[in-house]
Amino acid sequence: MHVWRPPPEIRVKALGLPWRGRRLLVAEVYTDAGRLKGVRPLGGSVAFGERAEQALLREFEEELGLTVRILDPPFIMENLYVHEGSPGHEVLFLFPVALPPGPLDTLESVVFHEDSGAPCVARWYDLEDLDRDGGPELFPVGLKARLLAGGGP
Repeated sequence: MHVWRPPPEIRVKALGLPWRGRRLLVAEVYTDAGRLKGVRPLGGSVAFGERAEQALLREFEEELGLTVRILDPPFIMENLYVHEGSPGHEVLFLFPVALPPGPLDTLESVVFHEDSGAPCVARWYDLEDLDRDGGPELFPVGLKARLLAGGGP
């Protein structure tokens, strides 16, 4: 199992929010022990000199081999968190996106690889099943409330 820790610096990330009805395609996040901890939107870091929109398109192409369409301007969240005892700090650009017609129309999950080579699973989750007893958390904290208040389907 791949062990990941947040770097000790502020990271800027561009994340996509693709919907299938009320279901959001998100990557699963696991503890070091292999337990599902939560889920997060797909995307990745913005490189120096790169616009958030470009980073988002690049990340979906690299990870899933898909060209997504950005539907609206992003909303921005600051994410201060702790993962396995290590603090993390991110500024997130969250974009509503549309996936192209194709395999993800019928698949419930897809395996992809991070830049590090670590395998990841993205799965469609109903927004109502996240952040509740027995269900995984939606990261960053506060994203579900933001989506329910107007950033979701």
